[in-house]
Amino acid sequence: MDCPVLTSDEKLPEAHKISRFLHSYVTEDIPNTDNYLLLSNDGLSFNSNTKDGRRELRIDFLKGAMGWRLRRPEHEKQLKKAIGKTTERLTIFDGTAGMLADSMIFLSLGHKVIACEQSKIIFLLIRDACKRSEEALPFLKNLKLVHGNSAEIYKSYNKSDLIYLDPLYPDSSKSSKRSGDIELLRKAIDLESIKDMGDEIFHEFRTSEHKKIILKRPIKDSHRSNSQLVLGQGARHDPHGPGPHQSQTCASAARPSRCLCWHHLRS
Repeated sequence: MDCPVLTSDEKLPEAHKISRFLHSYVTEDIPNTDNYLLLSNDGLSFNSNTKDGRRELRIDFLKGAMGWRLRRPEHEKQLKKAIGKTTERLTIFDGTAGMLADSMIFLSLGHKVIACEQSKIIFLLIRDACKRSEEALPFLKNLKLVHGNSAEIYKSYNKSDLIYLDPLYPDSSKSSKRSGDIELLRKAIDLESIKDMGDEIFHEFRTSEHKKIILKRPIKDSHRSNSQLVLGQGARHDPHGPGPHQSQTCASAARPSRCLCWHHLRS
């Protein structure tokens, strides 16, 4: 993989482990490549040339938007509504870990999470962020982070209480920091020649044995329901009656005005 690991002398042992995992190499000089990983005292980051110049992606659960969300998990009403009312500790299989944002909320609410990420680069970034945060966020002990194809890995965890899927949204021209992070995630996926399955991943999981699936999509997603549409503040809730393989379905937004969750339950 053409993604070298840039580091300094004191980080060389760890950098070599990362490079072997990526089938790449280590350098102590800024590489003349479009993409590289930087391992420093601040952690691991993915650096890439984009249309806006060189950008850096370092996942941090303690600062920024993620830190703010984790300080107020009781306000994550749409995400809690997506899971459903429960006093039990759920086991959630996150088949599209990404930057792990929503799974961190699940963990903070007391649930267990198995998070699967197919991209080696993104997996390394998540693992590094978890290591840097484990003292401040003790609930991380309830996280199992796995690298690989989520549909295959799920076969070992098919007793989970629900499957959570948040595939990358369609390309956006927005220049916000979040869309910049998403652009870098796409860069990593493209670099590893991983197919962006989009909604296909839902159909793949739908054929598996499961209790419940939550698919999170943009609120203006092309999915449409034949049932009555119920609108909430910045969200849409789309209840469905039982179908041939479903006992109940509904939908709800996990981020106001921006996304839609489809919940599919099999009997």
